[in-house]
Amino acid sequence: MTPNTRIGIGVDVHRFDPDVPLWLAGLHWPDEVGLAGHSDADVVAHSMCDALLSGAGLGDLGAQFGTDDPQWANASGTRLLAETVSRLSAAGAQTINVSCQIIGNRPRFSGRRTEAQEILSQVCHCPVTVSATTTDGLGLTGRGEGIAAISTALVTVTL
Repeated sequence: MTPNTRIGIGVDVHRFDPDVPLWLAGLHWPDEVGLAGHSDADVVAHSMCDALLSGAGLGDLGAQFGTDDPQWANASGTRLLAETVSRLSAAGAQTINVSCQIIGNRPRFSGRRTEAQEILSQVCHCPVTVSATTTDGLGLTGRGEGIAAISTALVTVTL
């Protein structure tokens, strides 16, 4: 059996919800408005899950952790990410690295980048990098309606 290196891409977007706490990149942001979702709506963790699942050929977040399954209601993004890594391992895939870019006006991410990367790297068992950008006022993120994230993952799959 030969290892095969593959790239996966994941995207996630959630709207702001003032009634829930913000969880982003595995971190709680106590002074920020949260995001609406079935789980904690951590767009970074969710896009990373999709990228890993895509790279391993295991579908996507919705197929693996559907909103019709009550055990994933209010689940943390890091819990979903850890379970994704476990499912990859069970399928003979291994994470090599993951990179994510947050798209939104807030929160200001740079001051907590190192903390987020350390937590996410521990969960994924590989190096994780996270960057952030804005859209200069364009689209839903530019209007301050929510946050998006795009992730790329490199995985090996034994064929």
